[in-house]
Amino acid sequence: MSLNESIVEEAALAWFGELGYAVGHGPHIAPGEPAAERLSFGEVVLVGRLRAAIRRLNPAIPSRTLATLRDTLLPKRLSGELSVG
Repeated sequence: MSLNESIVEEAALAWFGELGYAVGHGPHIAPGEPAAERLSFGEVVLVGRLRAAIRRLNPAIPSRTLATLRDTLLPKRLSGELSVG
């Protein structure tokens, strides 16, 4: 059996589902759909979900700090301009 993206994706979805994570169906949240979570497939981070997770894990973070993370630090990190560690 050869290993391809579909096999890896199905295994990851099953694993994360078993860990209790909510697993969604990609086409439902794809650009152009009623429940779209990004404007294009070029947006690799679902910013709304990231922001909600940060808020849930760190409820004391001020909204202004979350905005800085979203608008400044995240784009720099994704572009490679900001390194971690």
